[in-house]
Amino acid sequence: MNEQTTHPTVAAVTERIARRSAAARSAYLERVAAAASRRPARTQLGCANFAHGFAACSAEEKLTLRGTGPQGPVRPNVAIVSAYNDMLSAHQPLRDYPEQLKLAVAAAGGVAQFAGGVPAMCDGITQGRAGMELSLFSRDVVAMAAAVALAHDMFDGALMLGVCDKIVPGLLIGALSFGHLPTVFVPAGPMSSGLPNKEKARVRQRFAEGKATREELLDAEAQAYHGIGTCTFYGTANTNQLLMEVLGLHLPGASFVHPDQPLRAALTDAAGARVTATTALGDPETLVRDHTPIAEIVDEKALVNAVVALLATGGSTNLTLHLVAIAAAAGIQLTWDDFAELSTVVPLLARMYPNGPADINHFHAAGGTAFLIGTLLDGGLLHPDVKTVAGPGLDRYRQEPFLEDGRLAWRDGPEKSLDTEVLRAYDDPFAPDGGLRMLDGNLGRAVLKVSAVAPEHHTVTAPARVFDGQAEFTAAFEAGELDRDLVAVLRYQGPRANGMPELHKLIPALGVLQDRGHAVALVTDGRLSGASGKIPAAIHCTPEAAAGGPLSRVRDGDVVTVDAVTGELALAVPADEFAAREATGGAPSDAEWVGTGRELFAALRAGVGAAELGAGTLGSPLDHVAAAPAAPSDGGVR
Repeated sequence: MNEQTTHPTVAAVTERIARRSAAARSAYLERVAAAASRRPARTQLGCANFAHGFAACSAEEKLTLRGTGPQGPVRPNVAIVSAYNDMLSAHQPLRDYPEQLKLAVAAAGGVAQFAGGVPAMCDGITQGRAGMELSLFSRDVVAMAAAVALAHDMFDGALMLGVCDKIVPGLLIGALSFGHLPTVFVPAGPMSSGLPNKEKARVRQRFAEGKATREELLDAEAQAYHGIGTCTFYGTANTNQLLMEVLGLHLPGASFVHPDQPLRAALTDAAGARVTATTALGDPETLVRDHTPIAEIVDEKALVNAVVALLATGGSTNLTLHLVAIAAAAGIQLTWDDFAELSTVVPLLARMYPNGPADINHFHAAGGTAFLIGTLLDGGLLHPDVKTVAGPGLDRYRQEPFLEDGRLAWRDGPEKSLDTEVLRAYDDPFAPDGGLRMLDGNLGRAVLKVSAVAPEHHTVTAPARVFDGQAEFTAAFEAGELDRDLVAVLRYQGPRANGMPELHKLIPALGVLQDRGHAVALVTDGRLSGASGKIPAAIHCTPEAAAGGPLSRVRDGDVVTVDAVTGELALAVPADEFAAREATGGAPSDAEWVGTGRELFAALRAGVGAAELGAGTLGSPLDHVAAAPAAPSDGGVR
């Protein structure tokens, strides 16, 4: 297919998104234009306000910001917002980035100020703990913290430093509130490969069976997570990085270069130079070409590109929440039906754990983002005519960075995959569709990722065993009560119930049951992220149990069907009988939902939206402008 010919389904979905979002998107862009008309805003500050803003700058920086220095007129001031902490291996490399970026921006003729830090919690540490119940809410806290950092009217552009889970989506949502500012996201790169993920999973499952000691398990985990950089499996963190590149918010090829490589340092310098060039105060000779506010990058086409890349790589299901919330922050209504329809035409082109044995470093070595984006463009599955931080057009992202005599340069990426066991072309896929299913039925709507599930497990019909918490499930498994066919229904795990924690602690035990020959599935209003693995799991079930959703009325022994082939999520109980049932169980009360800081998030818990709407707690342009509701008649596939 000619690379300039967009696949008809991709085109149709994009057009419908634009049509249903027209009013809210227009209102958002009007607000952005109003903010842009005041640039550079700091020159309109009162004298005391302005003096506060540059009080700690050097004498030369003060003159530059005032426009009275040797460089002449007012020059760009760039905000640095960072999620650095040295507990997260992925974020530890960010420690020295601010000083490096300040030098890079200065060399490009501007000034950079560290505007603020945002929190960054590690889902890997909080798995199965009370802290995990704050994880999803932390996305919106990050967005609010980023907004605080940018709210001083001192800046002409921004550099966003973050890598993992809820942090990158939060930074992007915050940045979109300042859509008039050019913004470049600065990654740090993945950890070097350690213990293979498949071996790590094997030891976890042996531990769940009582066949491995805690010391053996800890040794395996320490060999897998052993140094600086992002965890190497293809979970939410690496999915974030890939999608930031496809969105055009990273420099081409920047996502998966190791933190310690000289190329990483060169890319970080280039990010500082590039954001300076793309401000409204850039070089007058290139201003019209280069000025690129983030609001103009994150549009309907770019968001469809991100969904396509998510599907083509079997990425984290968390992005079915985050992309919806990101889109809303830009005045765009993205729905799960859009994901489902795109999934029917987007082939699976990558195999990374948990969808295969390779890790993100193998993907990068096989051709990485340059090959992936190139082949998706060739297949007409990505919109080429988008804006990016590197300039107009996604074709720029067919290139890969390298050092030539110590200087950063870009060259054409490989035309063929260098390892077809890891990465393939659009016309030679691992599977004909993206492996993401939207399920629907009398238990509500849910997301199911099948790219790591064997075909013989795509449909499960079995009696339900109902749990209101992970501890209940674990106790039943350890007591030998689950050694049979079953659909584990884990409810009151949605955002209104307890913050929608990830439930990875269940997966080794469910894997044991599946390996014993049992038909096993999971249905939950909680999350599983990118490491859901081989168990068919209907997750993000909405409406959630705490909002009176159908899961609240499921009983032990009810026969449940989870069918990834037909898209069915159903309970074999007559409709009138099911409707007449009283809800059982319940979410923690406010008095119970305390400790580990949870009580501080009570307002977010009370005001959170449904999973299908992004599980957000923040206002967005969609809240203020009527938008057409998503429905099958709008072209959705359920």
